[in-house]
Amino acid sequence: MDNITLEDGVVKETYKQSLKALLPYGMLATKKWLAEQGLSTHALDNAVKTQTLLLLTSGVYSQYSRSISWEGVVASIQRMETDNNNKQPSMQVGGLSGLALSGLSQYLSLGGMPHIHLYAQDKLPPWLDRLSLAAQFVGHRTNKLWPAALLQNEVLIKQHKWAPELPPVYFSCPEKAILEVLLDVPQTISFEHADELMQGLVNLSPKKLDTLLQACKSVKVKRLFFWLAKRHNYPWFNKLNESNYDFGSGKRVVANSGKLDKDYLITVPAHMVAE
Repeated sequence: MDNITLEDGVVKETYKQSLKALLPYGMLATKKWLAEQGLSTHALDNAVKTQTLLLLTSGVYSQYSRSISWEGVVASIQRMETDNNNKQPSMQVGGLSGLALSGLSQYLSLGGMPHIHLYAQDKLPPWLDRLSLAAQFVGHRTNKLWPAALLQNEVLIKQHKWAPELPPVYFSCPEKAILEVLLDVPQTISFEHADELMQGLVNLSPKKLDTLLQACKSVKVKRLFFWLAKRHNYPWFNKLNESNYDFGSGKRVVANSGKLDKDYLITVPAHMVAE
């Protein structure tokens, strides 16, 4: 796209059409990304002055007079990341939020401001915290959990169609989301909460689990997953071959002052250990 400018203080019709295509209602974009699409700084400044664009925070814009939902924010970030490269976005909704989008958790709809859990190899954009939204984003680094290549595996990603004719929100499938949750046990997720979530995971895919468990870099997560899965003993659990996965060696303290589970050599709350 040729560099778009303003003439005589009047917004060109081609400029308006291009802006609507680049930044539809309900979406946002950064100054850097818009510049890469051919919008000059002068054009952006004038669009703000004429109330064509709304400056949400420094360097971040949306079309004027339309509120932005958390879905619009996430879909916008994912679109800017994957623009023209036909890859899956490396930042995805996951963990508790991923399970909720699959209908396997109610934690998005509880009272108060919802927390949207985003998983990425790198830190989230700093401007996210400066947006005025009815939701709070919680960032999780995945470098200790997944190799970067796994984030591009489209089989492990689902799409949330949140608005007609707008890009979807990409989020973790249930098999991936539960492993992301277990990374935060017991720091921010309790054993009891994780066990409650596992109760709803009746129909997981052994094939997807096998791919994820072989790629998973966290020994703690793998041991916790098998400990919880064995407690519920769903049919998919019996289709997993433990010899395919690296469980590390030695005992691991997960629950302080807990009791050692002899099968997976992790400490867990004493009241959750079968006698």
